[in-house]
Amino acid sequence: MAGDGGEGTSLEFTPTWVVAAVCTVFVGVSLVVERLLHYACKKLKKEGRKPLFEALQKVKEELMLLGFISLLLSVCQDRIVKICVKEATMEHFLPCPLKAKEKMIDPKSKNSSTIRQLLGDKETSVGYCAQRNKVPLLSGEALHHLHIFIFILAVVHVTFSVLTAVFGGFKIRQWKQWETSIREENPNTTQGDSVQEPTITDVRNHDFIRKRFLGFGKRSALLGWQHSFFKQFYGSVTRPDYVVLRSGFITTHCKGSRNFNFHKYMIRALEDDFRKVVGISWYLWIFVIIFMLLNVNGWHTYFWIAFVPLILLLSVGSKLEHIIIQLAHEVAERHIAIEGELAVKPSDDHFWFHRPKLVLLFIHFILFQNAFEIAFFFWILIQFGFDSCIMEKLIYIIPRLIIGVFIQVLCSYSTLPLYALVTQMGSSFKKSIFEEHVQVGLISWAHKAKRNKALNATTNNSAQDGPGGGGGGGVELEGIHIARDPQRSTNT
Repeated sequence: MAGDGGEGTSLEFTPTWVVAAVCTVFVGVSLVVERLLHYACKKLKKEGRKPLFEALQKVKEELMLLGFISLLLSVCQDRIVKICVKEATMEHFLPCPLKAKEKMIDPKSKNSSTIRQLLGDKETSVGYCAQRNKVPLLSGEALHHLHIFIFILAVVHVTFSVLTAVFGGFKIRQWKQWETSIREENPNTTQGDSVQEPTITDVRNHDFIRKRFLGFGKRSALLGWQHSFFKQFYGSVTRPDYVVLRSGFITTHCKGSRNFNFHKYMIRALEDDFRKVVGISWYLWIFVIIFMLLNVNGWHTYFWIAFVPLILLLSVGSKLEHIIIQLAHEVAERHIAIEGELAVKPSDDHFWFHRPKLVLLFIHFILFQNAFEIAFFFWILIQFGFDSCIMEKLIYIIPRLIIGVFIQVLCSYSTLPLYALVTQMGSSFKKSIFEEHVQVGLISWAHKAKRNKALNATTNNSAQDGPGGGGGGGVELEGIHIARDPQRSTNT
């Protein structure tokens, strides 16, 4: 209801046609978005692109989580705005100086809030606390601002993740011509009866070695890191890199299939990893909370924190490029000439803490933190205006925007393709090496093997408890129990 300086009326005095019209718009938009997501899921499932289907499901889960947070704020708003504290408590850790508060309250000021009464009557909450000579811990207007921020953060994060995957995938798909040309040059490599004359490869004259091998000793290590840092900005992956790393992967993991479609495997592996990138994990929420705590006037946290994803992105790109150099050094230092194609030896030892998956964790954090920076900028622009004290000076705004765009472009066109190729140089392969129907068959077989293992264990225990106790034993092979023939065991 109107009164106490509030704007508008309550729902009980609002015309029914207004309520119906507003509900129609919101319900219509929600149904359109829901149908679009439904048809997208249906199409991906029909095309057999299960990783992207699961990624889209992850997006829907994140939207539902953010919607639940928003709903929780709405339900608890009446109690939150009536939490009163002493005024002195609210004078510390402020995003804006206290002298700017008078301009925000001034109704003639351009920064004065015009979006009010959406989560509660501000004047009522202030009056409630004023009767106790206190101030509200969080006003209704501030809760509304949090609503808007959560919505913008969700939209920007999902949009940036999708753009990164699309542009990165476009760059990786350009390598398909390399894969096609390699397979055409070796059309009979999968034929068991075809005999080819062995070729001798001069290691030092190979294009991959000449471009990646930088000599011996400490000087080569320094040059290697320097070369790796600048290499990520131009031609991060070349055809010789792709050919040799592909050959190393196939030699290590697919010896019986020299014509293995390595490019198709990379695409499947990247789609598998994408569903992890689009989510907002618990540690990312912790980062958001810490940033909100440290966004104090005069600290310029919003400016300095923009360098965190930039430094981390450059470090990840340099490390991935340096792994390729390390692989080249291993081959060049051990061989002068080899029989057959030049191939490297994949190993987890080249990665940080011997964990290739750690690179994906860093990329996930980089994309989220960059999206958070951009979302925070648009939130301030929409809610408070360009001249807001939270926006800070122009000298701090321009570098942040430039860094954000630079991170998005570099991660899409360089770091993500590098990740897709170089992380295959670990000691083990990913499940994406198998087609979807093969994965389903293997999982089914593994479940049956586990049931048979449990059944055999029960049978063996019963046989040992009975007469002749050393019944059919078993062999443990990589978590799969291979039972011996009980009759054969008895006869021997």
